[in-house]
Amino acid sequence: MTSPQPQKIMLEVIYKADYCLPCLYMDEAVREVVPKYREYVDYRRVEFMIGKGKKRFLELSRSLFGEEGVQKHFRLAPVPSLFIDGELVFDAIPPKFELEAAIEEILMEKGLCSKETLHLEIFHEGEH
Repeated sequence: MTSPQPQKIMLEVIYKADYCLPCLYMDEAVREVVPKYREYVDYRRVEFMIGKGKKRFLELSRSLFGEEGVQKHFRLAPVPSLFIDGELVFDAIPPKFELEAAIEEILMEKGLCSKETLHLEIFHEGEH
């Protein structure tokens, strides 16, 4: 019998294309810290110019501005931006320490880990 997977939070970067340098840098900033929290975090780029990314981009935009805001007033989620569990957390590229602090705060708020547990895991990971 296997132990159940711990619940994870979802990080989503609103991403236009590789030629959008702010999008590229936001993606790199998030990808840099994701391995540190791999037990607690899933990551996805919302590429709104293609495929399923269009639908998700509109869902996140509606969560910010409502149906009327999106349809009548053309209000959309910032590009680039970072959503954690569907909530806008950063609308500009965050410094690494701010991104880590935001992830840790949400993990603790959701009861997925404690500060002590998180820092012990990160400390021991560095010993390998």
